Amino acid sequence: MGEEKAKPAGVWPTVKPFVNGGASGMLATCVIQPIDMIKVRIQLGQGSAGQVTRTMLKNDGIGAFYKGLSAGLLRQATYTTARLGTFKILTNKAIEANDGKPLPLYQKALCGLTAGAIGACVGSPADLALIRMQADATLPAAQRRHYTNAFHALYRIVADEGVLSLWKGAGPTVVRAMALNMGMLASYDQSAEFFKDNLGFGEGATILGASSVSGFFAAACSLPFDYVKTQIQKMQPDAEGKYPYTGSVDCAMKTLKAGGPLKFYTGFPIYCVRIAPHVMMTWIFLNQIQKLEKKAGL
Repeated sequence: MGEEKAKPAGVWPTVKPFVNGGASGMLATCVIQPIDMIKVRIQLGQGSAGQVTRTMLKNDGIGAFYKGLSAGLLRQATYTTARLGTFKILTNKAIEANDGKPLPLYQKALCGLTAGAIGACVGSPADLALIRMQADATLPAAQRRHYTNAFHALYRIVADEGVLSLWKGAGPTVVRAMALNMGMLASYDQSAEFFKDNLGFGEGATILGASSVSGFFAAACSLPFDYVKTQIQKMQPDAEGKYPYTGSVDCAMKTLKAGGPLKFYTGFPIYCVRIAPHVMMTWIFLNQIQKLEKKAGL
């Protein structure tokens, strides 16, 4: 008994949720990157999913779909490592405080909000690099930044704009992450319990069903904030050095005035298609990683 209690006191049980979260997110990103690339270009006003795909293939070939992959992986290594690891630790602590009983939905939502905020603060620099690398090809030739990889992008941003510029747009990024993780994490746990306990689904069907539900709610909750965040991060000063928006609230108000509430849901189908599979594959990879660790006695 004493040995079993001493075991969790090591470093591995503490870092394990973070390692597992980051690894599963990075693996999912390798699969989803092309859809994410299309989503960003739709939000930048380049047309429908079909038009964007044809233009990318015609102008840049298959490689265009994986532009910014290094930044995407770096983002998962920071953002997803922090958010999934934090969510696991917070829910475990909450379950302990709840005498081992399952958590009500509002407590899961609070854990998701907190984990999303922490993850976004850690991952904001990589997120900025990812957005800029993906948007670079859409800019006029004279305005392109020509980042070669994520680390080059981060170096150039610090050199040209200062260290604090790495957190440009961090406000809307944090708010978006809180909304996304509230939708994704809380609804996944809740729907997984429902599919397993009430409908009697097996493990595979439970993961598939729960991840689809959580993917939809993650997309619906987060897209308005994602739209504002993308606009803030990609904006450039005009000839007089003035930016189109003074901040996220200004961007939201101008967008609402110009296009109405539905403007915030520009690209929702492709965004939902991108979010749901990423969520699904993150959970599947996470489940498989945990199985392998269990077999290895980790």
